[in-house]
Amino acid sequence: MRHPQHHDEAWDTLASRLLGDYRIFRLWEQTRRSPRTGLDRPFYVLESEDWANIIPVTAEGQVVFVRQFRHGTQEVTLEIPGGIVDAGDGSPAVAARREMLEESGYDSPTIISLGSVAPNPALLTNRCHTFLALDAEQAAEPNPGHFEDTVVELAPLVDVPELIRGGRISHALVIAAFHLYELHRARAMHFEGRPLP
Repeated sequence: MRHPQHHDEAWDTLASRLLGDYRIFRLWEQTRRSPRTGLDRPFYVLESEDWANIIPVTAEGQVVFVRQFRHGTQEVTLEIPGGIVDAGDGSPAVAARREMLEESGYDSPTIISLGSVAPNPALLTNRCHTFLALDAEQAAEPNPGHFEDTVVELAPLVDVPELIRGGRISHALVIAAFHLYELHRARAMHFEGRPLP
């Protein structure tokens, strides 16, 4: 049985043209050549800053979620705090903590990196960095930006799988964050023998 030949080389970029700068992303047209066929065609790429999100968990095992209206789907979604890593943040961890404070008013003495994912490598250039905040406590009132409305909602960590299965949590990056959390929790149990909430 013959197997198809695999081509995993990078495509040559022949031309790159900025089509528009829209503050939170820049739209590029990039003409690339296939190493397999030798054919050229334009592709459209959204260049964006990295994002960061964070799973705040209280000492009682409650996840601090935020509900907010999303303009893409025109729905109110249940999410964890997150947003763009600003130039002034210095690191994704700083951005994640800032977003947690702004959107929920919660803070944490312990912030752990869970890893990062490529949100949509077909179109987007950035990565989303995920963090876990342990023993999160309310430190202030939420202070979202002028064009952002968030409502805090607590839910038991053990209920998260059902919230995902039932469609209450539908944001792909939030689901990815909880998967990274589960991998971290399993590793902590296996190698260190310490349970996480």
